[in-house]
Formats: sequence, C-alpha cells, structure tokens
Amino acid sequence: MKTRGLHQTTNANAPKGGTNATAGTGADGTAGTAARTARAADVPGTRERIVRAASLLMQRQGYDATPIKQISQEADATLGSVYHFFPGGKQELAVAAVQRGDEEFSDILREILDAEPDPAEAVLALTDSLADGLRESDWIDGCPVTATALGTAGRLPDIQRAAAEAFARWQSVVFDKLRAAGVPEQDADDLACTVISTLEGAELAAQVARDDKPLRLAGTHLARLITSYRS
Repeated sequence: MKTRGLHQTTNANAPKGGTNATAGTGADGTAGTAARTARAADVPGTRERIVRAASLLMQRQGYDATPIKQISQEADATLGSVYHFFPGGKQELAVAAVQRGDEEFSDILREILDAEPDPAEAVLALTDSLADGLRESDWIDGCPVTATALGTAGRLPDIQRAAAEAFARWQSVVFDKLRAAGVPEQDADDLACTVISTLEGAELAAQVARDDKPLRLAGTHLARLITSYRS
C-alpha cells in the first residue's frame, strides 16, 4: 500500500486565493457561484494555515528555532492574526501543532494497521511507510511531536502534556490492533508501548544517519516479537 510518509505534515503553503480556472455558468449564475463556493471550501482558513505552518516548521527546526514571525510568513498571515487565534503566543501554538500531528498520525496509523489482518505484517507495513516517507523528504520530516517536545523538555509542561497524550493515543491504536488479533490484554499493552517507543527511536536514528536501516530493522524485529506472543 502506497501512502504518504506518516510523519509528514500537510503542506503549510496551502493555496492563498482562488484558482484561475473558470466554470460554466448558467443564465442565473448559479453554476458559477457553486463552483466558487466549492473552491473556497478547499482553501484553509487562517487558523488552519497557522497551525499547519507551525507544525511543519517545528517538525523541521524544533521549537526554539522557530520564531512566530516565520510561522506567520509561512502561513501568509499577519502577526496580529497569529496572536488573535493564539493569545498565549508560541507555546499555545506549539500545543495546537502537536495536537494536529497527533490527530494526523493517529488517522494514518489506523489506516495502515487496518489494511493488514496480521498485526506483525501491519507493523512491517508501518515501518516501511515511515522509512519511505523519511527518505522521500530527504530525511527532514521526522516526527513533529517528538521534534517539538524534545526542545521543550522540563520547561513547558503544556507541550510535554500534549506530546504525552499523543504517544498514549498512538499506543492505544496499536493496542486495539493487537487485542483484535487475540493478544492478551497485558501483553498487548506492553507490546503497544514497545512498538511506538521503538519506532520513534528508530526514526530519529534513521534521520541522523540518513539511512532507513534502523527503521527497517526495527520493523523486522518488532514483527518477530509480536509473532512470538501469538504462537
């Protein structure tokens, strides 16, 4: 199954205006109005653009190296708009960015795991997708949650809390997959924690080495471990 890299956030540089394409318009103008309305619905609102930009930039640069001014420029929004939606400033925005990464990864995680009946094969498919996405991004698009949280460890508890909730949600998705395959509850809980922790570490190692070997090996050995609990 071909999917976008799991931790690659949606492009922050969303369309900033209407398209130049024209649509056929009836005598009463309703067809053209409907087309314009449909196009407008595809353009993200200001808040969404800001969160997308923050998620992408913090994913690549970390929290401290990402100034609010850069986020506003990337989102094609004014600084006033950023503070309107996020009066708590960069810290509040970082929490929203982490939560966005959490939701996006949770959705894709479910999609990949649900596509494979065998949880061991599902984890292999997951690591393959992570490895492919990281390589395609030239090793810059790792986990947006980890990249943001590591730079705030011990300093900004709201961001740490959002990151912890993200990891717990991902573990829950893996846990559900394992339980559905008949793995006992406590074993499934332990394995889910092991899967997410191992993949996060392997992805970071792959980024640093600019080599997907850590992720491929992690997938192979996690699959063997899961199989051993089902034998």
